[in-house]
Amino acid sequence: MDTSYELKSAGERPIVYVRPVNVADLPEELRQEAKGRTQVYAVHSEDGERLALVHDRKTAFLIANQNDLAPVNVH
Repeated sequence: MDTSYELKSAGERPIVYVRPVNVADLPEELRQEAKGRTQVYAVHSEDGERLALVHDRKTAFLIANQNDLAPVNVH
């Protein structure tokens, strides 16, 4: 379920949004990968495209920072 993407940008770090996602709202194949979790975290681009789904908030921020992105919480 932890997926890494190679994202590149020029200049200032682009913002990405980190938000919790209920596993029940995901497609069946992704629910099976959640391994009993009821919530995972999504990383979204500024235009709303889902870039990654990960098991926890800390990993979401780590992936964003490793890809020179600026993560922001969304509630």
